[in-house]
Amino acid sequence: MSVMHHPPESLVTAYAAGTLDLGQHVAVATHLVACQACRARVRSVEETGGAVLTDLRPTPLSALAFSQVEARLSAPAPARSAAPALRPHSSEIPELPGFVRRYGFGEWKLVAPSLEVRRITLPHESATRVFLLKARAGTRLLEHTHSGVELTCVLTGAFEHDGGRFAPGDFDFGDGTVEHQPRIEPDRDCICLVAMQGSLRLNGMLGRLMQPFVRL
Repeated sequence: MSVMHHPPESLVTAYAAGTLDLGQHVAVATHLVACQACRARVRSVEETGGAVLTDLRPTPLSALAFSQVEARLSAPAPARSAAPALRPHSSEIPELPGFVRRYGFGEWKLVAPSLEVRRITLPHESATRVFLLKARAGTRLLEHTHSGVELTCVLTGAFEHDGGRFAPGDFDFGDGTVEHQPRIEPDRDCICLVAMQGSLRLNGMLGRLMQPFVRL
């Protein structure tokens, strides 16, 4: 697999520092499974951060620090109840990373012509929605932009837009500064893992007519 498109440096750094919210963390981690170069970038950031910590002057702990930590460790964990998770069949999406398979999945739902979504339920709250997006082979999506950040990891198939061709392993970044119109290649359906904040904003007259019916 030859990966051509990668997350911005700021996302890789935030991932290594542990400061991404869970939804965005899942998207970057999905890309890392396929991309050796970005795994090396993460290791480099982690090593740099470790060296900085090593050089910091130690700060004395307060007298109550140990007892406060001990109290938190002894506190009972909050009870959680969750509906049984629906798992995607391995034969359906073999490219989906194993760690994602442990999450809960909804059913495929049609959200626009030739476009289906399958929600992913994360174990903790996140400002970012995560879902699988399946577009039929040969589909041309409407030109659109975003009110927030959209992170897309290609699992199967491929699509193209003005930013290039995106195939399995590739990572596409979109936000309010980006306008694009993905075109799915004709030989295979394209399935992506998407982490999205905000909403999709369709351009043009047809886009405005379709906007009320598109729910991502």
